[in-house]
Amino acid sequence: MLGANTRQVRSLALPRIIRRTVYIETRVGMMMNRYDWREQRSFLTVLVKWTALGGAVGVLSGIASFLFLRSLEWATATRLAQPELLYGLPLAGLLLGGLYSRWGGVAGRGNNLVIQEVHSNRDPIPRRMAPLILFGTILTHLFGGSVGREGTAVQMGASLADGLRRVFRLTGEDRRWMILAGISGGFGSVFGTPVAGFVFALEAPAFGRIRYEGVVPCMAAAIVGDLVTRTLGVQHARGYVMPDVALNPLLLLAVVLAGCAFGLMAALFVELTDFLKRHSRRLLPSPLLRPLAGGMVVIGLALLLNTREYLGLSGQLITHLFDGTGVPPLAFLGKLVFTAVSLGFGFVGGEVTPLFIMGGTLGFTLGGLLGIDPMFMAALGFVAAFAGASNTPLACTLMGVELFGGGAVFYLALACFVAYLASGHRGIYESQRVGTAKTLREIGYTGLTLGTVSEDRLRWLQVRTSPPDDTPAQPD
Repeated sequence: MLGANTRQVRSLALPRIIRRTVYIETRVGMMMNRYDWREQRSFLTVLVKWTALGGAVGVLSGIASFLFLRSLEWATATRLAQPELLYGLPLAGLLLGGLYSRWGGVAGRGNNLVIQEVHSNRDPIPRRMAPLILFGTILTHLFGGSVGREGTAVQMGASLADGLRRVFRLTGEDRRWMILAGISGGFGSVFGTPVAGFVFALEAPAFGRIRYEGVVPCMAAAIVGDLVTRTLGVQHARGYVMPDVALNPLLLLAVVLAGCAFGLMAALFVELTDFLKRHSRRLLPSPLLRPLAGGMVVIGLALLLNTREYLGLSGQLITHLFDGTGVPPLAFLGKLVFTAVSLGFGFVGGEVTPLFIMGGTLGFTLGGLLGIDPMFMAALGFVAAFAGASNTPLACTLMGVELFGGGAVFYLALACFVAYLASGHRGIYESQRVGTAKTLREIGYTGLTLGTVSEDRLRWLQVRTSPPDDTPAQPD
Protein backbone atom coordinates (compact mmCIF):
# COMPACT_ATOMS: atom_id res chain seq x y z
CA MET A 1 0.00 0.00 0.00
CA LEU A 2 2.83 2.35 0.95
CA GLY A 3 4.70 1.51 -2.28
CA ALA A 4 1.61 2.24 -4.34
CA ASN A 5 1.17 5.63 -2.70
CA THR A 6 4.84 6.48 -3.29
CA ARG A 7 4.57 5.57 -6.97
CA GLN A 8 1.43 7.67 -7.23
CA VAL A 9 3.10 10.68 -5.63
CA ARG A 10 6.11 10.32 -7.92
CA SER A 11 3.84 10.05 -10.95
CA LEU A 12 2.13 13.26 -9.95
CA ALA A 13 5.41 15.09 -9.21
CA LEU A 14 7.19 14.00 -12.40
CA PRO A 15 5.31 16.28 -14.82
CA ARG A 16 6.05 19.28 -12.61
CA ILE A 17 9.76 18.44 -12.59
CA ILE A 18 9.76 17.98 -16.33
CA ARG A 19 7.93 21.25 -16.84
CA ARG A 20 10.36 23.09 -14.55
CA THR A 21 13.35 21.55 -16.31
CA VAL A 22 11.99 22.43 -19.73
CA TYR A 23 11.29 25.98 -18.53
CA ILE A 24 14.81 26.41 -17.19
CA GLU A 25 16.37 24.96 -20.33
CA THR A 26 14.22 27.23 -22.45
CA ARG A 27 15.28 30.33 -20.50
CA VAL A 28 18.94 29.32 -20.61
CA GLY A 29 18.64 28.68 -24.31
CA MET A 30 17.10 32.10 -24.90
CA MET A 31 19.91 33.70 -22.90
CA MET A 32 22.56 31.82 -24.85
CA ASN A 33 20.93 32.83 -28.11
CA ARG A 34 21.10 36.47 -27.01
CA TYR A 35 24.75 36.04 -26.04
CA ASP A 36 26.85 36.66 -29.17
CA TRP A 37 30.09 34.70 -28.92
CA ARG A 38 31.41 36.53 -31.97
CA GLU A 39 31.37 39.77 -29.99
CA GLN A 40 33.62 38.30 -27.30
CA ARG A 41 35.89 36.75 -29.88
CA SER A 42 36.23 40.14 -31.53
CA PHE A 43 37.01 41.75 -28.18
CA LEU A 44 39.72 39.20 -27.41
CA THR A 45 41.22 39.71 -30.87
CA VAL A 46 41.31 43.47 -30.38
CA LEU A 47 42.73 43.12 -26.88
CA VAL A 48 45.57 40.81 -27.89
CA LYS A 49 46.36 42.47 -31.21
CA TRP A 50 46.34 46.06 -30.03
CA THR A 51 48.01 45.40 -26.71
CA ALA A 52 50.91 43.95 -28.71
CA LEU A 53 50.95 46.70 -31.35
CA GLY A 54 50.37 49.50 -28.85
CA GLY A 55 53.10 48.06 -26.65
CA ALA A 56 55.51 48.02 -29.61
CA VAL A 57 54.70 51.66 -30.32
CA GLY A 58 55.23 52.39 -26.62
CA VAL A 59 58.70 50.84 -26.73
CA LEU A 60 59.71 53.00 -29.69
CA SER A 61 58.14 56.12 -28.17
CA GLY A 62 59.76 55.47 -24.80
CA ILE A 63 63.22 55.06 -26.30
CA ALA A 64 62.75 58.20 -28.41
CA SER A 65 61.55 60.18 -25.37
CA PHE A 66 64.54 58.92 -23.35
CA LEU A 67 66.98 60.12 -26.03
CA PHE A 68 65.12 63.41 -26.31
CA LEU A 69 64.99 64.07 -22.56
CA ARG A 70 68.67 63.25 -22.09
CA SER A 71 69.58 65.50 -25.02
CA LEU A 72 67.36 68.22 -23.61
CA GLU A 73 69.11 68.00 -20.23
CA TRP A 74 72.46 68.39 -21.97
CA ALA A 75 71.27 71.35 -24.06
CA THR A 76 69.79 73.14 -21.03
CA ALA A 77 72.87 72.55 -18.85
CA THR A 78 75.18 73.71 -21.64
CA ARG A 79 73.18 76.91 -22.23
CA LEU A 80 73.08 77.75 -18.54
CA ALA A 81 76.84 77.15 -18.25
CA GLN A 82 77.57 79.27 -21.32
CA PRO A 83 75.09 82.18 -21.39
CA GLU A 84 76.75 83.67 -24.47
CA LEU A 85 75.14 80.91 -26.56
CA LEU A 86 72.02 83.08 -26.64
CA TYR A 87 73.71 85.33 -29.20
CA GLY A 88 73.93 82.39 -31.58
CA LEU A 89 70.14 81.97 -31.64
CA PRO A 90 69.69 83.86 -34.96
CA LEU A 91 72.28 81.62 -36.68
CA ALA A 92 70.62 78.55 -35.15
CA GLY A 93 67.35 79.83 -36.59
CA LEU A 94 68.96 80.25 -39.99
CA LEU A 95 70.21 76.65 -39.87
CA LEU A 96 66.83 75.41 -38.70
CA GLY A 97 65.03 77.29 -41.45
CA GLY A 98 67.40 75.84 -44.02
CA LEU A 99 66.89 72.28 -42.78
CA TYR A 100 63.11 72.50 -42.88
CA SER A 101 63.14 74.36 -46.18
CA ARG A 102 65.31 71.70 -47.78
CA TRP A 103 64.01 68.50 -46.18
CA GLY A 104 60.97 69.37 -44.11
CA GLY A 105 58.16 69.31 -46.64
CA VAL A 106 54.85 68.40 -45.02
CA ALA A 107 56.76 67.36 -41.87
CA GLY A 108 57.06 71.08 -41.15
CA ARG A 109 53.38 71.11 -40.21
CA GLY A 110 54.25 69.23 -37.04
CA ASN A 111 51.41 68.28 -34.71
CA ASN A 112 48.85 69.63 -37.15
CA LEU A 113 49.91 67.03 -39.71
CA VAL A 114 49.60 64.28 -37.10
CA ILE A 115 46.09 65.33 -36.07
CA GLN A 116 45.06 65.81 -39.70
CA GLU A 117 46.10 62.24 -40.48
CA VAL A 118 44.02 60.95 -37.58
CA HIS A 119 41.03 62.44 -39.40
CA SER A 120 41.89 61.89 -43.06
CA ASN A 121 43.90 58.65 -42.66
CA ARG A 122 45.28 59.19 -46.13
CA ASP A 123 48.93 60.23 -46.52
CA PRO A 124 51.93 58.69 -44.75
CA ILE A 125 53.67 60.67 -42.03
CA PRO A 126 57.25 61.21 -43.25
CA ARG A 127 59.93 59.17 -41.50
CA ARG A 128 62.16 62.24 -41.42
CA MET A 129 59.74 64.00 -39.06
CA ALA A 130 61.22 62.28 -35.97
CA PRO A 131 64.91 63.19 -36.52
CA LEU A 132 64.06 66.67 -37.78
CA ILE A 133 61.91 67.64 -34.81
CA LEU A 134 64.39 66.05 -32.38
CA PHE A 135 67.36 67.98 -33.79
CA GLY A 136 65.36 71.18 -34.26
CA THR A 137 64.04 71.22 -30.70
CA ILE A 138 67.46 70.51 -29.15
CA LEU A 139 69.00 73.24 -31.32
CA THR A 140 66.31 75.70 -30.23
CA HIS A 141 66.83 74.92 -26.54
CA LEU A 142 70.61 74.99 -26.78
CA PHE A 143 70.54 78.60 -27.95
CA GLY A 144 67.68 79.80 -25.75
CA GLY A 145 64.45 79.62 -27.74
CA SER A 146 61.35 79.40 -25.54
CA VAL A 147 59.61 76.21 -26.63
CA GLY A 148 58.38 73.04 -24.94
CA ARG A 149 58.71 69.30 -25.44
CA GLU A 150 55.23 67.83 -25.98
CA GLY A 151 55.22 68.67 -29.70
CA THR A 152 58.53 66.89 -30.18
CA ALA A 153 57.41 63.76 -28.32
CA VAL A 154 54.07 63.57 -30.14
CA GLN A 155 55.66 64.01 -33.56
CA MET A 156 58.38 61.44 -32.87
CA GLY A 157 55.83 58.97 -31.52
CA ALA A 158 53.45 59.39 -34.47
CA SER A 159 56.24 59.22 -37.05
CA LEU A 160 57.70 56.06 -35.51
CA ALA A 161 54.24 54.51 -35.17
CA ASP A 162 53.43 55.15 -38.82
CA GLY A 163 56.80 53.67 -39.79
CA LEU A 164 56.03 50.54 -37.76
CA ARG A 165 52.62 50.43 -39.43
CA ARG A 166 54.36 50.20 -42.81
CA VAL A 167 56.46 47.27 -41.58
CA PHE A 168 53.32 45.36 -40.61
CA ARG A 169 51.45 46.62 -43.70
CA LEU A 170 48.48 47.87 -41.72
CA THR A 171 45.88 49.95 -43.53
CA GLY A 172 42.48 51.50 -42.97
CA GLU A 173 41.35 51.96 -39.38
CA ASP A 174 44.38 50.04 -38.15
CA ARG A 175 46.60 52.89 -39.34
CA ARG A 176 44.47 55.44 -37.51
CA TRP A 177 44.88 53.55 -34.22
CA MET A 178 48.63 53.28 -34.75
CA ILE A 179 48.91 57.07 -35.09
CA LEU A 180 46.79 57.57 -31.97
CA ALA A 181 49.03 55.11 -30.14
CA GLY A 182 52.06 57.13 -31.25
CA ILE A 183 50.52 60.32 -29.85
CA SER A 184 49.71 58.54 -26.60
CA GLY A 185 53.11 56.89 -26.22
CA GLY A 186 55.00 60.10 -26.93
CA PHE A 187 52.93 62.30 -24.61
CA GLY A 188 52.74 59.83 -21.74
CA SER A 189 56.44 58.95 -21.77
CA VAL A 190 57.84 62.47 -22.05
CA PHE A 191 55.88 63.80 -19.04
CA GLY A 192 55.63 60.60 -17.01
CA THR A 193 51.83 60.82 -17.06
CA PRO A 194 50.56 57.67 -18.82
CA VAL A 195 46.89 58.12 -17.88
CA ALA A 196 46.81 61.68 -19.19
CA GLY A 197 48.79 60.50 -22.22
CA PHE A 198 46.29 57.96 -23.45
CA VAL A 199 43.29 60.21 -22.73
CA PHE A 200 45.01 63.11 -24.52
CA ALA A 201 45.37 60.99 -27.67
CA LEU A 202 41.64 60.15 -27.59
CA GLU A 203 40.52 63.70 -26.78
CA ALA A 204 42.82 65.95 -28.82
CA PRO A 205 41.78 65.21 -32.45
CA ALA A 206 38.25 66.59 -31.96
CA PHE A 207 37.35 68.36 -28.75
CA GLY A 208 34.00 67.40 -27.30
CA ARG A 209 34.25 63.93 -28.81
CA ILE A 210 36.42 61.11 -27.44
CA ARG A 211 37.52 58.17 -29.61
CA TYR A 212 36.88 55.37 -27.13
CA GLU A 213 37.54 52.73 -29.79
CA GLY A 214 41.23 53.56 -29.50
CA VAL A 215 41.45 52.91 -25.74
CA VAL A 216 43.42 49.64 -25.95
CA PRO A 217 46.29 50.73 -28.25
CA CYS A 218 46.57 54.15 -26.63
CA MET A 219 46.60 52.79 -23.09
CA ALA A 220 49.15 50.12 -24.00
CA ALA A 221 51.42 52.65 -25.74
CA ALA A 222 51.26 55.18 -22.90
CA ILE A 223 51.92 52.64 -20.12
CA VAL A 224 54.73 50.85 -21.96
CA GLY A 225 56.29 54.13 -23.10
CA ASP A 226 56.35 55.45 -19.56
CA LEU A 227 57.80 52.16 -18.23
CA VAL A 228 60.54 52.22 -20.86
CA THR A 229 61.68 55.76 -20.05
CA ARG A 230 61.68 55.00 -16.31
CA THR A 231 63.55 51.73 -16.86
CA LEU A 232 66.20 53.60 -18.85
CA GLY A 233 66.72 55.95 -15.91
CA VAL A 234 64.48 58.97 -16.49
CA GLN A 235 63.18 60.40 -13.22
CA HIS A 236 60.24 62.76 -13.59
CA ALA A 237 60.34 65.39 -10.87
CA ARG A 238 57.41 65.40 -8.45
CA GLY A 239 57.32 68.11 -5.81
CA TYR A 240 54.19 69.83 -4.57
CA VAL A 241 51.30 67.62 -3.45
CA MET A 242 47.89 69.26 -3.28
CA PRO A 243 46.21 69.01 0.14
CA ASP A 244 42.80 67.47 0.69
CA VAL A 245 40.42 70.41 0.25
CA ALA A 246 36.72 70.20 1.08
CA LEU A 247 34.09 71.94 -1.03
CA ASN A 248 33.80 75.58 -0.08
CA PRO A 249 31.49 78.08 -1.84
CA LEU A 250 33.97 80.96 -1.70
CA LEU A 251 36.83 78.78 -2.93
CA LEU A 252 34.62 77.44 -5.73
CA LEU A 253 33.89 81.00 -6.85
CA ALA A 254 37.58 81.89 -6.72
CA VAL A 255 38.52 78.85 -8.82
CA VAL A 256 35.84 79.71 -11.40
CA LEU A 257 37.26 83.24 -11.70
CA ALA A 258 40.79 81.86 -11.94
CA GLY A 259 39.68 79.35 -14.57
CA CYS A 260 38.30 82.21 -16.68
CA ALA A 261 41.65 83.98 -16.36
CA PHE A 262 43.56 80.85 -17.38
CA GLY A 263 41.31 80.37 -20.42
CA LEU A 264 41.62 84.00 -21.51
CA MET A 265 45.39 83.85 -21.15
CA ALA A 266 45.45 80.68 -23.27
CA ALA A 267 43.36 82.47 -25.92
CA LEU A 268 45.78 85.41 -25.86
CA PHE A 269 48.72 83.07 -26.37
CA VAL A 270 47.02 81.32 -29.28
CA GLU A 271 46.03 84.57 -30.96
CA LEU A 272 49.44 86.22 -30.51
CA THR A 273 51.28 83.18 -31.85
CA ASP A 274 48.94 82.99 -34.85
CA PHE A 275 49.31 86.74 -35.45
CA LEU A 276 53.11 86.49 -35.46
CA LYS A 277 53.06 83.45 -37.77
CA ARG A 278 50.83 85.15 -40.32
CA HIS A 279 52.60 88.50 -40.35
CA SER A 280 56.13 87.09 -40.23
CA ARG A 281 55.29 85.02 -43.32
CA ARG A 282 53.95 88.09 -45.05
CA LEU A 283 56.89 90.33 -44.16
CA LEU A 284 59.58 87.64 -44.49
CA PRO A 285 58.50 85.13 -47.15
CA SER A 286 61.84 83.29 -46.93
CA PRO A 287 61.67 80.41 -44.41
CA LEU A 288 65.36 81.01 -43.69
CA LEU A 289 64.93 84.61 -42.61
CA ARG A 290 61.94 84.16 -40.29
CA PRO A 291 63.72 82.20 -37.51
CA LEU A 292 66.80 84.37 -37.97
CA ALA A 293 64.70 87.47 -37.29
CA GLY A 294 62.91 85.68 -34.46
CA GLY A 295 66.23 84.93 -32.79
CA MET A 296 67.11 88.62 -32.92
CA VAL A 297 63.77 89.54 -31.35
CA VAL A 298 64.29 87.03 -28.51
CA ILE A 299 67.77 88.46 -27.82
CA GLY A 300 66.33 91.99 -27.85
CA LEU A 301 63.60 91.02 -25.37
CA ALA A 302 66.10 89.35 -23.04
CA LEU A 303 68.33 92.43 -23.06
CA LEU A 304 65.40 94.82 -22.70
CA LEU A 305 63.97 92.99 -19.68
CA ASN A 306 67.45 92.18 -18.33
CA THR A 307 66.45 88.58 -17.59
CA ARG A 308 67.00 85.12 -19.03
CA GLU A 309 64.35 83.40 -16.96
CA TYR A 310 62.04 83.07 -19.96
CA LEU A 311 64.52 81.23 -22.20
CA GLY A 312 64.31 77.50 -22.86
CA LEU A 313 62.10 75.48 -20.53
CA SER A 314 62.37 78.08 -17.73
CA GLY A 315 62.74 75.29 -15.21
CA GLN A 316 63.80 77.75 -12.52
CA LEU A 317 60.36 79.35 -12.63
CA ILE A 318 58.70 75.99 -11.95
CA THR A 319 61.05 75.48 -9.02
CA HIS A 320 60.23 78.91 -7.60
CA LEU A 321 56.50 78.22 -7.90
CA PHE A 322 56.52 75.35 -5.44
CA ASP A 323 59.48 75.96 -3.12
CA GLY A 324 58.08 79.11 -1.55
CA THR A 325 60.43 81.48 -3.38
CA GLY A 326 57.68 82.95 -5.56
CA VAL A 327 57.75 84.55 -9.01
CA PRO A 328 57.32 88.11 -10.35
CA PRO A 329 53.63 89.12 -10.71
CA LEU A 330 53.84 89.41 -14.51
CA ALA A 331 56.04 86.38 -15.12
CA PHE A 332 53.20 84.71 -17.04
CA LEU A 333 53.20 87.57 -19.55
CA GLY A 334 56.95 87.37 -20.05
CA LYS A 335 56.85 83.63 -20.77
CA LEU A 336 53.86 84.13 -23.06
CA VAL A 337 55.62 86.72 -25.21
CA PHE A 338 58.94 84.84 -25.44
CA THR A 339 57.16 81.62 -26.45
CA ALA A 340 54.86 83.30 -28.96
CA VAL A 341 57.85 84.98 -30.61
CA SER A 342 59.88 81.75 -30.73
CA LEU A 343 57.08 79.69 -32.25
CA GLY A 344 55.63 82.50 -34.34
CA PHE A 345 58.92 83.09 -36.15
CA GLY A 346 59.54 79.45 -37.00
CA PHE A 347 61.42 77.76 -34.16
CA VAL A 348 60.17 74.25 -33.42
CA GLY A 349 59.16 72.47 -30.23
CA GLY A 350 56.06 72.18 -28.11
CA GLU A 351 53.74 74.56 -26.33
CA VAL A 352 52.81 72.53 -23.27
CA THR A 353 55.69 73.24 -20.90
CA PRO A 354 55.55 76.99 -21.61
CA LEU A 355 51.79 76.83 -20.97
CA PHE A 356 52.46 75.01 -17.70
CA ILE A 357 54.66 77.93 -16.67
CA MET A 358 52.26 80.61 -17.90
CA GLY A 359 49.37 79.04 -16.02
CA GLY A 360 51.41 78.29 -12.93
CA THR A 361 52.83 81.79 -12.61
CA LEU A 362 49.45 83.39 -13.30
CA GLY A 363 47.88 81.11 -10.68
CA PHE A 364 50.55 82.06 -8.15
CA THR A 365 49.80 85.74 -8.74
CA LEU A 366 46.03 85.21 -8.53
CA GLY A 367 46.43 83.24 -5.32
CA GLY A 368 48.05 86.24 -3.66
CA LEU A 369 45.35 88.59 -4.94
CA LEU A 370 42.46 86.32 -3.87
CA GLY A 371 43.90 85.40 -0.48
CA ILE A 372 44.34 81.71 -1.40
CA ASP A 373 47.46 79.59 -1.04
CA PRO A 374 49.52 80.68 -4.11
CA MET A 375 51.00 77.19 -4.58
CA PHE A 376 47.50 75.68 -4.65
CA MET A 377 46.40 78.14 -7.33
CA ALA A 378 49.67 77.63 -9.21
CA ALA A 379 48.97 73.89 -9.41
CA LEU A 380 45.50 74.60 -10.83
CA GLY A 381 46.87 77.03 -13.39
CA PHE A 382 49.66 74.63 -14.31
CA VAL A 383 47.22 72.28 -16.03
CA ALA A 384 44.22 74.58 -16.65
CA ALA A 385 46.11 76.88 -19.04
CA PHE A 386 47.04 73.85 -21.13
CA ALA A 387 43.41 72.68 -21.02
CA GLY A 388 42.29 76.02 -22.44
CA ALA A 389 44.91 76.06 -25.20
CA SER A 390 44.66 72.40 -26.24
CA ASN A 391 40.91 71.87 -25.63
CA THR A 392 41.61 68.70 -23.64
CA PRO A 393 40.10 69.37 -20.18
CA LEU A 394 39.68 65.72 -19.20
CA ALA A 395 43.28 64.80 -20.02
CA CYS A 396 44.52 67.87 -18.17
CA THR A 397 42.45 67.04 -15.09
CA LEU A 398 43.98 63.58 -15.00
CA MET A 399 47.42 65.06 -15.57
CA GLY A 400 46.88 67.30 -12.56
CA VAL A 401 46.07 64.25 -10.45
CA GLU A 402 49.19 62.44 -11.69
CA LEU A 403 51.39 65.47 -11.03
CA PHE A 404 49.93 66.83 -7.79
CA GLY A 405 47.80 64.06 -6.29
CA GLY A 406 44.04 63.73 -6.03
CA GLY A 407 43.40 65.71 -2.87
CA ALA A 408 41.66 68.51 -4.74
CA VAL A 409 40.54 66.71 -7.88
CA PHE A 410 37.21 68.56 -8.04
CA TYR A 411 38.98 71.93 -8.11
CA LEU A 412 41.39 70.65 -10.75
CA ALA A 413 38.47 69.58 -12.92
CA LEU A 414 36.61 72.83 -12.34
CA ALA A 415 39.60 74.98 -13.30
CA CYS A 416 40.34 72.89 -16.40
CA PHE A 417 36.79 72.83 -17.74
CA VAL A 418 36.17 76.53 -17.06
CA ALA A 419 39.43 77.39 -18.84
CA TYR A 420 38.38 75.14 -21.73
CA LEU A 421 35.11 77.02 -22.11
CA ALA A 422 36.66 80.47 -21.60
CA SER A 423 39.28 80.03 -24.34
CA GLY A 424 36.57 79.83 -27.01
CA HIS A 425 36.88 78.05 -30.35
CA ARG A 426 40.62 78.43 -30.72
CA GLY A 427 43.61 76.31 -29.84
CA ILE A 428 47.24 75.48 -30.47
CA TYR A 429 46.33 72.73 -32.99
CA GLU A 430 44.68 74.23 -36.07
CA SER A 431 43.86 70.75 -37.44
CA GLN A 432 41.82 69.97 -34.34
CA ARG A 433 38.13 69.67 -35.12
CA VAL A 434 35.11 70.99 -33.29
CA GLY A 435 33.46 67.75 -32.22
CA THR A 436 30.86 69.55 -30.11
CA ALA A 437 30.54 73.32 -30.03
CA LYS A 438 31.26 74.92 -26.66
CA THR A 439 28.15 77.11 -26.81
CA LEU A 440 24.91 77.05 -28.76
CA ARG A 441 25.88 80.29 -30.46
CA GLU A 442 28.79 78.57 -32.23
CA ILE A 443 26.98 75.35 -33.07
CA GLY A 444 27.65 76.05 -36.75
CA TYR A 445 31.35 75.37 -36.09
CA THR A 446 30.68 71.67 -35.43
CA GLY A 447 32.78 69.52 -37.74
CA LEU A 448 35.10 72.35 -38.80
CA THR A 449 38.80 72.55 -38.00
CA LEU A 450 40.06 75.33 -35.76
CA GLY A 451 42.06 76.64 -38.72
CA THR A 452 38.83 77.12 -40.67
CA VAL A 453 37.17 78.75 -37.65
CA SER A 454 40.13 81.12 -37.32
CA GLU A 455 39.93 82.10 -40.99
CA ASP A 456 36.21 82.73 -40.63
CA ARG A 457 36.87 84.92 -37.60
CA LEU A 458 39.52 86.88 -39.52
CA ARG A 459 37.16 87.49 -42.44
CA TRP A 460 34.51 88.71 -40.01
CA LEU A 461 36.98 91.09 -38.35
CA GLN A 462 38.11 92.43 -41.72
CA VAL A 463 34.53 93.18 -42.65
CA ARG A 464 33.88 94.83 -39.30
CA THR A 465 37.04 96.95 -39.34
CA SER A 466 37.16 97.90 -43.03
CA PRO A 467 36.24 101.55 -43.76
CA PRO A 468 32.82 102.17 -45.26
CA ASP A 469 32.60 102.54 -48.99
CA ASP A 470 31.70 106.19 -49.61
CA THR A 471 31.92 105.95 -53.40
CA PRO A 472 28.63 107.23 -54.84
CA ALA A 473 26.59 104.74 -56.76
CA GLN A 474 26.84 104.99 -60.53
CA PRO A 475 23.62 105.51 -62.46
CA ASP A 476 22.40 102.65 -64.58
